[in-house]
Amino acid sequence: MKALVLSGGSGTRLRPLSHTMPKQLVPIANKPVLAYGLEAIAGAGITEVGIVVGDRIDDIREAVGDGSRYGLRVTYLEQAAPLGLAHAVVIAREFLGDDDFLMYLGDNVVLDGIDELVARFRADPCDAQVTVHPADPREGGLAVLDADGRVTAVEEKPKNPVGNLALMGIYVFTPLVHQAVRAIRPSARGELEITDAIGWLIEQGHHVRGHHYRGFWRDAGLIDSLLECNQAVLDHVGPRILGKVDDETEVIGRVFVDERATVTRSRLVGPLVIGPEAIVDGSYVGPYTSVGEQCVIEDSSVEFSIVMDRALIREVRGVHGSLIGRATSVRAAAEPARGGHRLVLGENSQVLMA
Repeated sequence: MKALVLSGGSGTRLRPLSHTMPKQLVPIANKPVLAYGLEAIAGAGITEVGIVVGDRIDDIREAVGDGSRYGLRVTYLEQAAPLGLAHAVVIAREFLGDDDFLMYLGDNVVLDGIDELVARFRADPCDAQVTVHPADPREGGLAVLDADGRVTAVEEKPKNPVGNLALMGIYVFTPLVHQAVRAIRPSARGELEITDAIGWLIEQGHHVRGHHYRGFWRDAGLIDSLLECNQAVLDHVGPRILGKVDDETEVIGRVFVDERATVTRSRLVGPLVIGPEAIVDGSYVGPYTSVGEQCVIEDSSVEFSIVMDRALIREVRGVHGSLIGRATSVRAAAEPARGGHRLVLGENSQVLMA
């Protein structure tokens, strides 16, 4: 079995962050979203992976390389334009050959692995297997299952869903899907929809099975979902103080400080992670915060936030539930701020807080 990972979307729901970085590389607990999917694929025993990429191929290639750090062999498949999930299957035809394959949307985050769903397909094959989870299906897609777990209908982004089983964006297909993607036509939005391909398989009488995923799952294409994922990962962080933390710093709970980080005159309340070469001075860094590489936080307070590499926060209190983009500067203005601040900032932004 091979894997096809889709990482070519434009990430419109994460703008302005996605203007300057692929949404699949936004960090969760200082690790890219895409890494969680690749680790799950490797954990399920799949080693040959095709990554479908768009105009951000250089960024994805730099982050993933040849896949060896994950125990994978990666092939990059360029998609000229985001023309739909089924279109990704079309352009991957040569790579996939006649093998069964797992299709995985690169902005999915699953923290409990995909071993069970892959093992189920291998032990009890069907023509296609879709993974479902109770959630609002209007953002992605809906699956309708009968009493035996067979999928009887699917619908892309339904306005009035008839159920609550959302398609997770993790599928297992046999080579039959290649017939399906050739048989369908572009949707009203000009894309080849994978739901239409699955619908074609159902109409032709093929066995499409639903698999209920019981673990943690989020579509990390939304800002609130990213923060939820960050919290879920940090809940499993083990306390390790490897860097320089002075005697004036108070450390409470599960706190991880990288060996190349420096913390002085501060209060750290976990769970949280502080990345390499980060500097925290005279600040409060609170629960569910990840601080990236080479960040500087001085005389500030931050909690429930993702602070990306090389960001600067200086003399700003009350940063809460925020995404601070790479190389972003957040500094105090002449007048002190009142209340809290919620920030979503793209790369190289500068903000003066009043």
